[in-house]
Amino acid sequence: MNTNILQELHPQAMRIASLLRTRGEKVAVADGATGGLIAAALLTVPGALDFFVGGGVVYSFRARDVLFGLPPEAYKGMRGASEEYALLQARSIRENFSADWGLAESGSVGGGSSHPTGADAGTSCAAVVGPNWEWSTVTETGSDERIANMEAFTRAALKYFEECLNELA
Repeated sequence: MNTNILQELHPQAMRIASLLRTRGEKVAVADGATGGLIAAALLTVPGALDFFVGGGVVYSFRARDVLFGLPPEAYKGMRGASEEYALLQARSIRENFSADWGLAESGSVGGGSSHPTGADAGTSCAAVVGPNWEWSTVTETGSDERIANMEAFTRAALKYFEECLNELA
């Protein structure tokens, strides 16, 4: 893992911040297997309150239930680290934080622990939900290297979010 990941992600976070600020829009983030790195990268931008409203690390079912406030039936038939699950999280974080955008990541980082729903290590889904738009993407590293996967998933989610924002520019 790169120990300077936040420094490396800072220019990208600045670009994302600029796109959101230009539109007068805000984002809420649900970090999963990324462990807070998505939010941390965005918070490297001075004055982040202009575009970042908050979020949380959804690393347990309890955290999921508290942060999203959805009934258990909402997840029926869903598997973690799936596009459907990540989209539900992105919708929920956006709505619960009254943000224009919801960015969610759900994945399985591996490294000796198994995902509670059986998702393969090295698999991550990122979802972006915005005004009248929903997108999702899958990242597969093929690796069981926990820290490297956390970094790869964070990079993929931020890249995807920036691409989505640029698509609408």
